[in-house]
Amino acid sequence: MFGWLKPGVVLTATALLVGSTPAVSSAHRPPPDHHPAVCKLPVFGPGSRYHPKINPRDFSPHVTNPWFPLTPGRTLVSTGVKDGEKALDIVVTTSRTRLVDGVRTRVVEDRLYLNNVLTERTSDYYAQDRCGNVWYFGEDTAELDARGRVVSTEGSFHAGIDGAQPGVFMQAHPQLGRKFRQEWYAGQAEDVFWVVARNTTVRVPLGTFHHALRTAETNALEPDVLDNKYYVRGIGQVAELSVKGPTEALRLVEIIR
Repeated sequence: MFGWLKPGVVLTATALLVGSTPAVSSAHRPPPDHHPAVCKLPVFGPGSRYHPKINPRDFSPHVTNPWFPLTPGRTLVSTGVKDGEKALDIVVTTSRTRLVDGVRTRVVEDRLYLNNVLTERTSDYYAQDRCGNVWYFGEDTAELDARGRVVSTEGSFHAGIDGAQPGVFMQAHPQLGRKFRQEWYAGQAEDVFWVVARNTTVRVPLGTFHHALRTAETNALEPDVLDNKYYVRGIGQVAELSVKGPTEALRLVEIIR
């Protein structure tokens, strides 16, 4: 399946993800009560006026949204091409949590390899509100050179620090056409997404999936870039394909549980 990869790179990389980042708390509080609730989601508008109200008691690191489930110990492996190079992306949902803006979030580790060389490492922080919507509270990301040295941390942010704000990453019940900010940190993190299709078919090495969700994602910092992402219930993201901008195509090849 990974004929172009060096032997053992997937298993080695996956094993290293568990302990390669600074330790954060593994403690967590019980998930919020699942009685009927109303969660007011932010209305899309200028970033300068974007300031969603966050009550930490309404959030949990237990992310069970079927379109983006984060089950500790699960790894998603995708392959494809990015910027003309062979790409391997390994995403591990850890058992660790981190407090961001007063909210206990789930830590997800993401490693991107280009031509077998680790070029980007990211720790992402997610939480789910009591209505089942997934929110994105920040990331620590680093671009690496061929020797593994950090050359940039652009895009890193923590909600609640220096004006950075969290954003909606996936609705509990995705609405067609409704725009959301996934993140907001002026000049650093300004991703926006919206759902463009439901019940679409997507084919990836792992299989063919019907009734998938297709989203469009853009960024004011890169206005000429537009990506489509595909999500499958019970799995999460299974593909990322560029529509405009640099060529990028990542498709799910394996789920390691």
